[in-house]
Amino acid sequence: MSKRYTGKLYDIPLPTNFSGMESSIVRLRSSSFWRKGANFSFFKIPHRVLPWPFVKRFDIIYENLGNLSSKYYDVTNYTFVTPVVGFLAYDARRSRENYGMVELNTMENHILIHFPPNKDNKNVTMKCVRFVKNGTIEFSNVTMNNTCMSRGQGHFAIVVPSLKPEEEEEEEENGNGNGGLKKRGNMERQSEKSEALDDVWVGNSRMPSASGIRTQPVLENSYVP
Repeated sequence: MSKRYTGKLYDIPLPTNFSGMESSIVRLRSSSFWRKGANFSFFKIPHRVLPWPFVKRFDIIYENLGNLSSKYYDVTNYTFVTPVVGFLAYDARRSRENYGMVELNTMENHILIHFPPNKDNKNVTMKCVRFVKNGTIEFSNVTMNNTCMSRGQGHFAIVVPSLKPEEEEEEEENGNGNGGLKKRGNMERQSEKSEALDDVWVGNSRMPSASGIRTQPVLENSYVP
């Protein structure tokens, strides 16, 4: 295994059943993290933040669920306009069997989540959502430049109110015969969402996986701190 450098972001190769997702990992020293913070992937974590309970080194795993976001997450009466992205911090000292999550004490500072601009939703009220590991969903306002703010880790996205049935019918009528395709796509997505979901470990990253998958994914040569 090639040497891994502290403070450098590395991609995690994923199995084919996670096609469309992206995952990466960075190892950080708490002392440097306190002074500089971290700015990787979609997330900017400010300085003067520490892991809790305190550890000298910890890993942050970043995830981008991409076009599979709506398969693993759902917000009633809302539609995703960005992919679901997330980050989780883990104690780097522990063995693989006892690899444990740590929290980040932000000292009331905000973590910024920067999403790409979305010009198609200028006239729609957009909301930030945070999916907490205990199953809670938190809403907040989108700030300038498609940015969300949080005081903790988890998974995040931007959503807009879903169209009412009569509004969907009107859009389909104006879609030059594409309404049938839209309805079919919605039915397929609903079918996928109805599957029970479990968590599986990809390397050291907990990833969502449909319980119907017979063979659980295993990464060869994955990064194990």
